[in-house]
Order: sequence, then C-alpha cells, then structure tokens
Amino acid sequence: MKKEFLTRKECTAMRGIAILAIMLHNYCHFIGKIVQENEYQFFTSNNDRLWQVISNPDSLLPVHLLSYFGHYGVPVFLFLSGFGLVKKYESEASLPTKSIPFLRYSYLKLLRLLIVGFVLFVCVDMVTPGRFPFHWDNVLAQLLMYINVLPEPDKIIWPGIYWFFGLMMELYIVYRLLLHRRSSWWVVALIAVCWLLQVVCEPDGETLNRLRYNFIGGMLPFGLGLIAARVPTLGTFDSHAGNNLFPRWEHFAWFLLAILSCVLVFAMCFNFQTWFWIPIFIIIGCVAMVKAMPEWLLKVFVWFGGISAAMFVAHPIARKLFITVAWKQDIYDGLMLYIIVAIALSWAVKQIIERIPKPTL
Repeated sequence: MKKEFLTRKECTAMRGIAILAIMLHNYCHFIGKIVQENEYQFFTSNNDRLWQVISNPDSLLPVHLLSYFGHYGVPVFLFLSGFGLVKKYESEASLPTKSIPFLRYSYLKLLRLLIVGFVLFVCVDMVTPGRFPFHWDNVLAQLLMYINVLPEPDKIIWPGIYWFFGLMMELYIVYRLLLHRRSSWWVVALIAVCWLLQVVCEPDGETLNRLRYNFIGGMLPFGLGLIAARVPTLGTFDSHAGNNLFPRWEHFAWFLLAILSCVLVFAMCFNFQTWFWIPIFIIIGCVAMVKAMPEWLLKVFVWFGGISAAMFVAHPIARKLFITVAWKQDIYDGLMLYIIVAIALSWAVKQIIERIPKPTL
C-alpha cells in the first residue's frame, strides 16, 4: 500500500522544528556581540564573522549558530503551507472555491493569530524599556497585512517576525490567482522569475531587502511545497508506520541525508549565487530529520508543532521581557528563562486563540 510522502504527524513535527529554530534565532540575534544572519540581504562581513567563530569556537558557538541559521525555519513553514494548500484545495474530493471567499478566509485565519499576539505584545512593549514608536498608519498596514510592501519594512514592522503574515497573505493571493490547479510548470516558471529579480540586485542593497520581505523572496520554498504535494508517488515510505516498506537501514540513510544537507547549507551560505538556493536543502534536511528520528523524539517535536502557531505570535513577548538578562547578566541565563516563559506563554495564547471563532469558507 502506498504511503504519503509526508504524514500529518511528520508535517507537524517539521513545524515543531521550524518554530523552535525561529524562536531561538529571534532571541540570539538580538544580542549585540553575536553573529548576525543573512536573511534578507547578503553581507560578506556576516559570513566572515561566522567563519571566525567556527574557526575559534568558544562557549557561545551554539548561540552564534542559532543566530545565523535559525531563521531558516521560515522556509520550512512556507514549504508546509504550499504542501497543505494542495492537499486541501486540489484533491479530487475538494470543492471548488472562488477567489474572494478563499482570500477572505485566508486573511481571517491569519488575523485570528495576529490580533492576539499583536495586542499582547503592544501591552508589554508599552510598559517595558525600549518602547517602539508605533504610528497609526503602520499599525493599520500590519493588521491589513500589506506592511511588507511599504518602504524600509525592517524599520516599521514590530515585532519583526510579524512580517510573515503579510508574506503569507501575498502567497495566498499568488496561489489562488496564478497557481491553483495549474500545471507545476507554472510554479517552476514563477520561481525562476522571482530568482532572476533577486539575482540582479546588489547583495547588500535595499532593493533586495524589499524583494525578500515579500513573496518574491519566499516563492522558492512555497513553490517546492506545491510541487511536492502534486507528485503522486513522490514517496511511498512512512518511516513511522508499523509496516515499513523499506529495510531498517532506511533510517540511517535519512540520517546521512540530513547530515549532507547541513554540510551543503553551510557551504552554500558563503556565496551569493548559491545562497538563494539554501532553502531547498533546509527543507530536504528537515524532511530527512523527521524521517530518521525515533518515535519518542518525533512525539516531542509533534507537541511543539501543535503549539507552533501560538508560539509564533507569542515568543516576541517573552523576548521583550527577557532579552535584557542576556544584555546585562548572562546570555545562557536569559536564554533559559526565555525558553521556559515562551513555551508557557505559547500554551496560554493557544487557549485564547482557540476561543476565537474560526472563519469559514
């Protein structure tokens, strides 16, 4: 019997891995002396600094690595979003959905998460040091999820991670208007166009920064999710099913693939041209990880995946409260307090979100 390429449990575990990477990254990269990431722009100085700390490791090496690589949890979320859209809206059993109802539903689904996190964050931000100067037009743009297209998005989106909501809304529009039930070659073509628009930019320029804050920068992992879900027999293996179709060494093969993906990600981050394609191997590595890990560890990441949406909107609140511990006392003291509070706060936020009525198509 044929198995899904990715089971529901494995997708949830991938969300768990992704949210932990993002949560830890968003704390670590706020510490001034830690290596900064190349997420929206490509800075050679950041790569030089990364090589320096790897060549001369100290006790802060894990924090450096989380700061530099943790943001790659975002492409995993984008991949899973594309994968899920195809499974939900392009199966034989799915009912046709018109564009306006689909986009309305998608916006309200995102707003249900955003509004809870944003309100709580603003309340905390107002009573803690370092208040952000919110302006009514930027707040409106954030809530309507078009703030990504405004000039200098990295200076007006606060907390910064909430740029993801505008990105997802753009990708929902692109999917429904251009890619829904169309040939995967349309997806490949759009990925190529988005790559060309970026590759001609200055590596550290503002144009590239703005493009990567929007769907142009996220099309590669999102498109890979669409394509992966459309291939009918991409995988006939469920590594966590009781009746595996492959020998036991299959787990070891997945483990080797995960290691190889990590090596390629590291090697590719030092070149501007290969840097664009890193999300491919991030996704391959994440898939390989959930396929290779034992059942008990998979359950841990599945649990985190179950609260990933709440953790996404809640962890900036915990960061605002505890980042000063890392600045004034000890980085690992602050990190431990942050993790504990972020997990507890995410569970509480999840309870609030679940009491808000879900939108319907």
